[in-house]
Amino acid sequence: MALLHANKLALAGRLLRTGGVIVYPTEAVWGVGCDPQNRLAVERLLAMKNRDWQKGLILIASSIEQIEPYIDMPSRMAWRRATATWPGASTWVFPATDHCPMWISGDHDTVAVRVTAHPLAARLCDEFGGAIVSTSANRAGDPPATSPSAARINLRNRYDLLVPGNLGGLDRPTIIRDAANGNILRR
Repeated sequence: MALLHANKLALAGRLLRTGGVIVYPTEAVWGVGCDPQNRLAVERLLAMKNRDWQKGLILIASSIEQIEPYIDMPSRMAWRRATATWPGASTWVFPATDHCPMWISGDHDTVAVRVTAHPLAARLCDEFGGAIVSTSANRAGDPPATSPSAARINLRNRYDLLVPGNLGGLDRPTIIRDAANGNILRR
């Protein structure tokens, strides 16, 4: 069984690097993700979700180094706030760098990022070799998927791979905070 799991992770990494869209478990819900630098993959993901690109997307990573190219530091205090919660189930909004594509930041000059503590999601980032898009596997406005079957139905099987695994045990999607001031943007 461990070999099968490792093979799925390796396949997921290859798919991400070649423009694929995958579904996988996160801290609280099933997520859908892709390479944030691949505009066609992101557009495909947004179409699956019927989501407006202007809202922006969250990026997850297995390490701080994987998100550093996407974020500017507003202050040392902002950095301390975020890194005190990472790896963990806290998403922080930072000013976006020029490396962060507009199809990720949307209509904002910021980007939401998380260094995940979910072991499978972190391994997916490592297999890919960087941060990946992480948004809930549901159509815009619908409840997030809390099972693989709900993700399949929500996204109408239009993704390339569903990576099996367990959710991280949270009862709701991660909290989102503004790194500049610590204010909660989503509970």
